[in-house]
Amino acid sequence: MKRPPFLKLNDKVVIVSPAGNIQPQFVNSTIDILQEWGLEVKTSENALRETGRFSGFTEQRLHDLQSAMDDPEVKLIFCSRGGYGAIHLLDRLDFTAIKKNPKWLIGFSDITALHSALQSHGIMSIHGPMTKHFSEEGPSELSVLYTKAAISGRDLNYTIPVDYPFLNREGKATGTLIGGNLSVYTSLFGSKFNKIPRNGILLLEDIGEEPYRIDRMIYQLKIAGVFNKIKGLIIGQFTDYEEDNKMYGSLYESILLAVKEFDFPVCFGFPVGHTRINLPVIMGGNATLTVKKETVLLKQRY
Repeated sequence: MKRPPFLKLNDKVVIVSPAGNIQPQFVNSTIDILQEWGLEVKTSENALRETGRFSGFTEQRLHDLQSAMDDPEVKLIFCSRGGYGAIHLLDRLDFTAIKKNPKWLIGFSDITALHSALQSHGIMSIHGPMTKHFSEEGPSELSVLYTKAAISGRDLNYTIPVDYPFLNREGKATGTLIGGNLSVYTSLFGSKFNKIPRNGILLLEDIGEEPYRIDRMIYQLKIAGVFNKIKGLIIGQFTDYEEDNKMYGSLYESILLAVKEFDFPVCFGFPVGHTRINLPVIMGGNATLTVKKETVLLKQRY
């Protein structure tokens, strides 16, 4: 995996909207924060458009992202939001320039499609908060500060109290961090943009999905052989859903049941996803997951 260069003073950032549309005030507040970090920030041509649920037509969104990927002066592509629509771009993007000149891309949720595509071309990226989070939480919020640390080249060392001690499975694993949003990630199966490395650590999060649908996607991963390859499983935040009393226990219990025959460590409720604390992690980067009785540790060193 190629690691993009870390950012330094006056490096160029472009804010793009490859999927859903975004309110301008969130972008403007984020620009202020990035400028406070000493970065030169530009908003792409179509980033603030609104075409139904999308930020412009496919051609407009493609133009902005491709331009940012191709521009050798751009060091960071900052996605304004997720939503839906990044998948429209995947088979039309040209990765030639970014493979020769890697740069960071930040985002999560629907942006999982872009993370997976970048990994298929051997490039690391950052699963982390976007403009709404930056705007509403401000520059001193933990996830925002860790995002600054990530693009500046500091190691990410997280020690998280255990929320689900009765579900977590203790152990230690080291491997390439993969995954992201569960529904987006599974939608890429069968495509060239989803490559499962051996000894990977799989991270999953989602929002607004009913437990039986999540169960179906988890079993899709299982019968596709994903759990036979990975060395660790991180279940992030699953939000905006109601438990289903017709399932085999809670949502998290059903996930644990699906992986019961595997011996890799598993943790539940890691602070990644559609929540106030959405810690950035390096997708495609090496990670060490340690699940203990009272804490979960995730370390990523460059």
